[in-house]
Amino acid sequence: MTLDVLLIATGALGVLVAALSARIRRLPVSEPLLALVVGVLVGPEVLRALPLPPITTEHASVHDATRILLVISVMGVALRYPFGSVRAQLRPVSILLLVAMPAMTLVSTGLTAAILGVTLGAALLLGTAICPTDPVLASSVVTGKPAEEDLPARDRQILSLESAANDGLALPFVLAAVAFAGPMTAGQAVAEALWQVTGAVALGVLAGWLGGRALRTGDEYGAASHGPMLLFTVLLALLVLGLSGVLHLDGVLAAFVAGLAFNLTSTGSERTADLEIDEAVNRFAVLPMFVLLGATLPWSVWGELGWAAILLSVAVLLFRRMPVLLLLKRPLRLGWPDALYLGWFGPVGVSAVFYLTLEAEELGLSDTVMGAGIMIVVASTVAHGVTSSTGRLLYRRLTGETATGQPVLEG
Repeated sequence: MTLDVLLIATGALGVLVAALSARIRRLPVSEPLLALVVGVLVGPEVLRALPLPPITTEHASVHDATRILLVISVMGVALRYPFGSVRAQLRPVSILLLVAMPAMTLVSTGLTAAILGVTLGAALLLGTAICPTDPVLASSVVTGKPAEEDLPARDRQILSLESAANDGLALPFVLAAVAFAGPMTAGQAVAEALWQVTGAVALGVLAGWLGGRALRTGDEYGAASHGPMLLFTVLLALLVLGLSGVLHLDGVLAAFVAGLAFNLTSTGSERTADLEIDEAVNRFAVLPMFVLLGATLPWSVWGELGWAAILLSVAVLLFRRMPVLLLLKRPLRLGWPDALYLGWFGPVGVSAVFYLTLEAEELGLSDTVMGAGIMIVVASTVAHGVTSSTGRLLYRRLTGETATGQPVLEG
């Protein structure tokens, strides 16, 4: 019965999104935000059609959903742009990964300790979980015709590639936090991180190369067509996820690397299909995940946390990323409008839920940390969903032209 209700809610919302997709992208709303609202409505606090326990009590199903959604999303990002465009953004993406992400971790940890009054270990668990920019929510900002019209390609590429890469590379930070807060030693954390990251890179390169060669062979014999190529890349992402689980590797990073290797190896004729992966993820694949999240929100924990959780969410949205990007404006070679835009649109979303539930499995994460983390995810989903279209228009006014170089016409 529970699964049936989830399918009904997701299917009905999918039909609505399909019918109004063009309008939705121009309104102050996003598909994840709509799905989150539907989840709240059908959940145990309103209609009670989906009487699921809160995520602080039972998180296995949500964790599995985030794993699948993330690998499909990062695979789509890796295939979104020609490999030459990916290579051209290596410098800014590297700065964001090696400098900005650790800085965001420290800021988030400090804010958590100061506002919630928890131990440093608990604050570090939350700070590492929310440090990566979420590729699912970021994709809803940088894909689609309105984004292509209003935002320069470089900004869209930087945000996409950063969000996909840091999702997997956040794992060492999370393992370090687990070691600090739990029974794992520093040596064990380092060994675990090295195995998971290096193994994921090796698996991703091999799987992407083999997948690209297989598709190239099929294309030479006329066996590859538009529909199968779209399905093929999704199945490749799931294959990499499954292998990563068996080998105990970082599946998200492995899927992203596999996408890059596939991008480099394949013929390039599947670019249109790859773009449709983005559209499918942004408009439809996110729906069940956010409906499920909306139905499992920890309302009672939020009541106990009170205003502290709201204050922390606002502080994280304002200070976790924006000041860091403004300080890095020169090395990133960004103008003020670009730094402001990329500084604001670094959402906390599915990746944070993934790492929070991972930490819960490893340590039995406290309700305070889990509840505060989910509050930040909800706040980011709402804030970035509501400001997505306004942010694009504001960027156009600040720069005085569209992404295609045409001047903005007043009135």
